[in-house]
Amino acid sequence: MREMVKMVVVLTLLCSVSGGLLAALRDGTKDRIENQQLEFVKGPAIRKILVEGAGATNDPIKDRFKLKVDGREESFFVGIVNGKPNLVTFETSGKGFGGTLGMVVGVDVTTDKIIGVAVTTHSETPGIGARAQTDPRFAKQFAGMPLAGEFKVKSDGGKVDALSGATVTSRGVSGALTGAAKLYQDAKPALIEKLNTLKK
Repeated sequence: MREMVKMVVVLTLLCSVSGGLLAALRDGTKDRIENQQLEFVKGPAIRKILVEGAGATNDPIKDRFKLKVDGREESFFVGIVNGKPNLVTFETSGKGFGGTLGMVVGVDVTTDKIIGVAVTTHSETPGIGARAQTDPRFAKQFAGMPLAGEFKVKSDGGKVDALSGATVTSRGVSGALTGAAKLYQDAKPALIEKLNTLKK
């Protein structure tokens, strides 16, 4: 009996130490992992929308901020054109054929219209659903659409041209944009207030 108690105590101590070390490791690398993801996964898509596409002259990765939206902390990346911080991108996600589709969506807050979208992460079939990330015609169709309401592919009664042979992926992108529209509408009052503080 004494041996069993001793073993339980030792195991408890080992688990506590291991858990503490893992938590410390996670906390210690959290910012570094986030920065690596921003620079190499999301950053190129964000800069493509705001800098290459819309002519922003600032570094949107550097000029990012977080807001609480529906109890969750969301990151917003600002694009400044002619001194006006009227463009933002933020992350959204949908359910594709192979799993979660990660996306960034850019919007002009003065018109509430989409300025660009890009798929950042996915597990879609190469050459089929993966074209959601690589086919510029697919992404281009969203530019100028209001970021509001529900996005659907045309076969479901919506306005989105689905990728040939990749309807599930196209529905995933549409679902991600529907989620982005809700997030944007919920965040807009606080977003505008924050952007006003950045005006020079």
